[in-house]
Amino acid sequence: MQPQPRRRRISPRRLAALASVAALTLAVCTSAGNGHLSPGTSTAGAGPSALSRTSAHGPCMITGDGEVQMSEGIPTTPGYTRSTGTVRALTLMIDFSDAPGDGDALDRYREFFPQTREWFTTSSYGRLDYRPELPVPDWLRMPKSFRAYGIERGAPFDPGYRELVHDIVAEADPDVDFQSYDLLNILVTPNAGPAALDTVLSVTFAGNKEAPSADGVAVANASFVYSRQDDGSGSYDRTGYRVLPHENGHVFGLPDLYTAEGGGAVGHWDIMSEDWGANNDLLAWHKWKLGWLDASQVGCATGKGTREYPLTPLARAGGPKLVFIPLNAHSGYAVELRTRAGNDEAVCRPGVLIYRVDADVDTGMGPITVYDSTRDSGGCTRAPNVHAELSDATFTPGQSFVDRRKGIRVKVLPTHRVEVTRTSQG
Repeated sequence: MQPQPRRRRISPRRLAALASVAALTLAVCTSAGNGHLSPGTSTAGAGPSALSRTSAHGPCMITGDGEVQMSEGIPTTPGYTRSTGTVRALTLMIDFSDAPGDGDALDRYREFFPQTREWFTTSSYGRLDYRPELPVPDWLRMPKSFRAYGIERGAPFDPGYRELVHDIVAEADPDVDFQSYDLLNILVTPNAGPAALDTVLSVTFAGNKEAPSADGVAVANASFVYSRQDDGSGSYDRTGYRVLPHENGHVFGLPDLYTAEGGGAVGHWDIMSEDWGANNDLLAWHKWKLGWLDASQVGCATGKGTREYPLTPLARAGGPKLVFIPLNAHSGYAVELRTRAGNDEAVCRPGVLIYRVDADVDTGMGPITVYDSTRDSGGCTRAPNVHAELSDATFTPGQSFVDRRKGIRVKVLPTHRVEVTRTSQG
């Protein structure tokens, strides 16, 4: 088997920030409740989007244990907002007496839109019509100071957080019908709390049964964004919005892919791993999970023997996008073709990406592992906050990935094809 990637050391401040986010997500995603804020409208999300599949895909639909927090299993379990069709995102900006909003609240809104909507349109090939809605275009002043709420790490609906959500609902309720929206974005004034480089407070509550309610529905799918996620490279105006697509990824049922050491398992190949620095897309596995790929675009390699599969670049609509090789009912290898196009701004070595998906691994604990075809090379990018070692992980024509114990070999052929060999039935 190809050795696992070497884990890169990162700065103590960055490590602390990432560890905070991991802890938050694990705490938030422990239960599933109503998957939307809108119970009756025609465009409302009623839960995860229907997975495109055939009977031949059955062996590739891996599942996790019921106790796994935000599993990579397919299909996504109930409790999350739908990820196809029209999704209405209620967006509110809040500030506090000890952290008043700096300037026009619409400036805060413009840090994330229309970029977030465009990102989802590009990544989903137009299948997700993400509509941010702004019924209150001004700062909503909370009745207590930020310090008084006692929010330090975004713990889910502890007394301070529950009180904050209650106050947000009370302040917005005269102008907002919470039943009309599928998810909630709270853009907090960035001077509330520490800088993101020191402690990451941004957090998402995804399908949480313990969520406070508003207008008779649970505020169960909500993303909170705090300080500006500025990596110090001077690129914030172009890349700073990406924390919101990451947080909304949780609302759609996607787990965190980073570990305590940052993007050491997946690197910059998925926004659920690294949402700092240059733009990046989602893995093909996630696109299938979200309903953005048709069954005809996903190959399920279960048969004994050798078979060729064509692939087309993930950033381009249409054509085959994913080959999955199941190992058992809970895990398997995924194969896809990545190029520098679309949302994949940081790709510096186009080629075939191979990774393992484990549906029995919790969010933030490494449910996906990318295999590096050029171990210890140092990578091919020097872009800030891009995991350099894995940036050249892709396999190119003539290279092979081999798992001898499982009797699996993936050989990359010219003209965007891969040859999958199994010595036993999957």
